[in-house]
Amino acid sequence: MTLSEELTWRGFVNQTTYKDIKALDGAPITFYLGVDPSADSMTIGNLAVMLLVRHFIASGHKAYLLVGGATGMIGDPDGKKQERDLLTLEQIEHNKAAIAWQYKQVLAGQDFTLVDNYDWFKDMGYLEFLREVGKHVPMRQMLGREFVQTRLSEDGAGISYAEFSYSLIQGYDFLHLHRKYGVDLQLAGADQWGNSIAGVELIRRITGDETHVWTAPLVINKTTGIKFGKSEGGAVWLDPAKTSPTQFYQFWINCDDAGVEDYLKIYTLLSREEIEAVMNEQRQNPGQRPAQQKLAAAVTALVHGDDAAERARQLTAVLTGRETVAALDDATLEALRQEIPAVQAAVDGSIIETLVATNLASSNTDARRLIKDNAITLNGQKVQREQFEAGDFTSGRLILRRGKAFKDSALVELPA
Repeated sequence: MTLSEELTWRGFVNQTTYKDIKALDGAPITFYLGVDPSADSMTIGNLAVMLLVRHFIASGHKAYLLVGGATGMIGDPDGKKQERDLLTLEQIEHNKAAIAWQYKQVLAGQDFTLVDNYDWFKDMGYLEFLREVGKHVPMRQMLGREFVQTRLSEDGAGISYAEFSYSLIQGYDFLHLHRKYGVDLQLAGADQWGNSIAGVELIRRITGDETHVWTAPLVINKTTGIKFGKSEGGAVWLDPAKTSPTQFYQFWINCDDAGVEDYLKIYTLLSREEIEAVMNEQRQNPGQRPAQQKLAAAVTALVHGDDAAERARQLTAVLTGRETVAALDDATLEALRQEIPAVQAAVDGSIIETLVATNLASSNTDARRLIKDNAITLNGQKVQREQFEAGDFTSGRLILRRGKAFKDSALVELPA
């Protein structure tokens, strides 16, 4: 497939300034993607756009990946109902390093150049910026932005001059990269359309050159109708310290059936034939959820590596009773202890007391009710008694679980 065909099939076509998307199939294009260091990790929302970048690189286009050290000092106000709190310079430096590392992790083996807009803003004076940029941006254009209108409305929280000027800074990024590296295209998420267009307009007004924007669509959970990418704990982060590889894997395993084919197309590099094959298998054996398993394995390996993905698969299989905890090696067992509560109990110990000790039950009465209601399992098997038995333990361990959620599990071990 050509790039335009690939992006159409995968669902990456959203807003663009190209009149004909087949323009992507011609001569190599130099493009850029920017991320502000507003946090010390990107999320799976950023991941979707990075997969878009990979498709562009695979088609022979040249990539510049920007870490917004300058824009991060202000913070993008678009979509925010009130003024952001400014990050310290130390926080920005820390976040920049984290974002750069994630670029390199997800795009490992790809050819790209990393840049930081702080490098070209740090020596620019205020008057120079006004003459170079501000003189060429009409106020009507800036005041017409939806987020500005919202913030300046009667019920709005107002907006500072700094945040009002954010789009000028981002627009100048595009101009600088266009002049220095020949960048003619900005890739962005759907929420960055307005800021990206500001760069296109600035370049046109100052140089007369035509440049373009391509935004990836917002990924929607078809079951709930809301933005895809949230878990019970909040955002799904790429940083393993914020969302562990096992939690990350389980997020994808739990994806809705209605959207799983879309997620396979957007978030993996699997071919059309591979995705069609697994979706045929899904239709034949929906209870086994082969599409979700393929998705979880592929995305976790992309972000965290093959070893972490396999470890996450093993832990998930143990927590669901499909594999025994005895099969885990020492490193994977230690990873399990980091994921769920781990306690010791005697061979004939109390299930009631263990449920309370691991916070799977709020009280002894609650624990007895859960057992009576068939809500408690040992190694995936429902239990109706209140004491452990020797046969429950394999290699001195068992998995105690309440209900169906992975997180509502505990590791119970016999004393050494």
